[in-house]
Amino acid sequence: MKTNFKHHHVFISILLTFFLFSLCLVSTSALAKDPARIIAGWVEKVRIDHQDFKVKAKLDTGAKTSSINAIDIKSFKKDGENWVKFTLIMTDTEDNQHAIKMERPRSRRTNIKNHDGNHDKRYVVDLDMCFNGHIVTTEFTLANRSEYIYDVLLGRRFLKKFAIVDPKRIFLTSDHCDE
Repeated sequence: MKTNFKHHHVFISILLTFFLFSLCLVSTSALAKDPARIIAGWVEKVRIDHQDFKVKAKLDTGAKTSSINAIDIKSFKKDGENWVKFTLIMTDTEDNQHAIKMERPRSRRTNIKNHDGNHDKRYVVDLDMCFNGHIVTTEFTLANRSEYIYDVLLGRRFLKKFAIVDPKRIFLTSDHCDE
């Protein structure tokens, strides 16, 4: 009787080991389908559109779309396409202010719900940004963010591709970019 119990115990051990190994394979393959994202703080340093200065960006899981501080926003047609001209107002990490005039194709228009419950219609453009050592292109709504602390807000559409936010930390990513 002891021999059967011993064999039964070995069989259960082998079965349990196989089950745990299979579970590891399943979870590893599930992670492989998820894009590689880094852990970032709730504030990080980024560079916008190949500029030679860095700005602080707030990583905001409560915002769907990223936003950037822009003024003098005007829509126009160029070769039959919808374009937007605007001026980015950026305060760098040394507290110097920069005004960058730009023109970009308009990706779309979107409704943004304000804190007071009203909706704003905003233009959306694609901009290059240096984030964690890589140039990435992301959508930004153009909005006057002069009343906010951060000129750049990175929302969930950006975060789901590139970062997981640690709300206790700041400046976890590399602020250098090789171009």
